[in-house]
Amino acid sequence: MNKTVILTFAIIFELAGNYVPMLFGETDIFSAWGILGGLIGGLFGVWVGVKVSKRFSGY
Repeated sequence: MNKTVILTFAIIFELAGNYVPMLFGETDIFSAWGILGGLIGGLFGVWVGVKVSKRFSGY
């Protein structure tokens, strides 16, 4: 597994997950919803990163 790919996807999805509550009117980025969205997005990003890394590395 390529750690750079996994970390890149985790960061991208974490930022996206942190931004989603703002689309619904939440103005504070450090609110509970923002942190929860970032956590869920980061975990999803790690999962996607592992899948992409395995797909293109030939395992």
